[in-house]
Amino acid sequence: MTASRQRTGRLAEQIVAERLAAAGWEIVDRNARTRHGELDLVALDRATLVFVEVKAARAGAVAGPERPAVAVGPRKQHRIRRLAAAWMAAHRDLLRYAEIRCDVVGLTLDRSGRVLDYEHIEGAF
Repeated sequence: MTASRQRTGRLAEQIVAERLAAAGWEIVDRNARTRHGELDLVALDRATLVFVEVKAARAGAVAGPERPAVAVGPRKQHRIRRLAAAWMAAHRDLLRYAEIRCDVVGLTLDRSGRVLDYEHIEGAF
């Protein structure tokens, strides 16, 4: 992954974390590493533990799907589920939650990092 794509991804994760926190969500973990990889965001939406996958694209990009959120296909969904299970096993005693959900947030950013499109799919898979 190029440094530019990494910067875009980190900026998108920051924007999403700020928006979720402003909406009353508690951000529990960011860039949560497990032995299988990394989860973008782990948050609590009231009594629901939510694993949030963030996908970002720059306006005018020629590569990738039409909408960033569409980039989370079956293989990525399976990987996120496995990462979520590993994260929960490692944090068994830390949180209380009634439900678990996987969300996808897709962002399109302009060259200056301003959000042009924000798509939040709750319970995406």
